[in-house]
Amino acid sequence: MKRRPTLELLDTDSGTPKEIESSLRDLQSFNQRLGGVSTTRDLVRSVARRTGKKHFSLLEIAAGTGFVPVQASRELSKDGINLDITLLDRAPTHLPRNGNAHKVAADALNIPFSDSAFDVVSCTLFLHHLAPEEVVNFARESLRVSRIAVLVNDLVRNPLHLALAYAGVPIYRSRITRNDAPASVKQAYSIEEMSGFFHTAGAAKVEAQKHFLFRMGVIAWKSAPSGGDDGF
Repeated sequence: MKRRPTLELLDTDSGTPKEIESSLRDLQSFNQRLGGVSTTRDLVRSVARRTGKKHFSLLEIAAGTGFVPVQASRELSKDGINLDITLLDRAPTHLPRNGNAHKVAADALNIPFSDSAFDVVSCTLFLHHLAPEEVVNFARESLRVSRIAVLVNDLVRNPLHLALAYAGVPIYRSRITRNDAPASVKQAYSIEEMSGFFHTAGAAKVEAQKHFLFRMGVIAWKSAPSGGDDGF
């Protein structure tokens, strides 16, 4: 299945406030039930096992409400793993009004933090929105800002995945989701493509696997990790 860049309405907030809110609720439901939270949780667990660390500063890029890292943090706390979360999004209106996470409005391709400012940089359902050269630029920036690794939680392009996205159209809350869910699958990357972008950007090692229901989980290490691949 060839990648087809396709307009997503939520990228430009192309809808009424009610439609946008309903679409964000759809997205939260997808992440809760269809592998979003669990993928980020498992990526952080893997980094914790490989490094022996139990506390991480985490910058979430294109964070929106921050639902995925915040929910993953709650689950990780049961394992004694703690996250100090900072949420970055292009629009301050996308960020949550409440909560304990730090918040900043900024460009994901020009991250306004110094080198190695965070242990890990993470993004969820973001990179498929970008053209290949933009993904490489993001990879360079996120590796610069991270001390340990960059974590990517995104969709896998697949014909069956596209069929499932269309099958869900009748139950989506918003017309925005009815457009954006199939569009996201059409322009998603393969695991091999995503790994290649981070290799090009200078990652010391890239580990990637499929997760539940056509999710990919990628760890791009800034420096080569000690030990072998633990099969995250």
